[in-house]
Amino acid sequence: MSEIPDGIEALILDFDGTLADTTPRHEQALRAALQPHGHDLDHAWYRRHVGLPIHDLLAALPGGRSLPHDEIVRASRAHLLATMHHITAIACVAELLYAARRAGLRCAVASAASRVLVHPGLEALGLRHAFAAVVTREDVTLGKPAPDLYVAAARRLDVPPERCLAVDDASDGVASARAAGIQHVITLADGHLAPADEGATALAHRVASAAGAPMPRGTPQHRAYGPAAAGATTAAPPDTEPGTGPGSTPPRCPDSAR
Repeated sequence: MSEIPDGIEALILDFDGTLADTTPRHEQALRAALQPHGHDLDHAWYRRHVGLPIHDLLAALPGGRSLPHDEIVRASRAHLLATMHHITAIACVAELLYAARRAGLRCAVASAASRVLVHPGLEALGLRHAFAAVVTREDVTLGKPAPDLYVAAARRLDVPPERCLAVDDASDGVASARAAGIQHVITLADGHLAPADEGATALAHRVASAAGAPMPRGTPQHRAYGPAAAGATTAAPPDTEPGTGPGSTPPRCPDSAR
């Protein structure tokens, strides 16, 4: 995916597994938090449910309803915070973010994770300055696949959803963006940006219908993005390229699917 649709004024990114390569760390942290309670975390099951907020994930876990959710969440978050310095950006998404900022697009994060993890994560990547808005699970009533997070992000940017480009690696996230009225949604496939798949679009239609949200419309025209195209604009570039600021680590693409 090497194009930004014409007419786009804002870029909204998911955080975990989209901007930040955090999936293995989250799985390891949750597994460690569950072990004192006699529960193991099946790898395949986790990868199918990885887009859920942790409280929803624990509720969906077989036998999980009887577990002390708050205690497990605290233990998992403590592990993640202790290893935050290992976080890395996903290269293709960081490059898109840089191109969007060079082109003068407003940028936001729309994450189903807690702010106590997202904000330190952005700081660790050296990317906090890149976003005009950061929306997390505490800021909305419902998490993904409900549209709340993407609706809130577009509202904070003061950009209509139909003029936003969303990037989310999880099917629930793609559905959330579609249900919010964002027509231009891309995802990650084998470490590269790609148009959101038809399955996620169909799910988004069902979520949007239930929420009374607008449906996606039409097929956009596109313009190329990248340093050359972005350099043709009059917008001021960021001080540093995403992922190269103080305390950041070089971006890389994920080595496994979420």
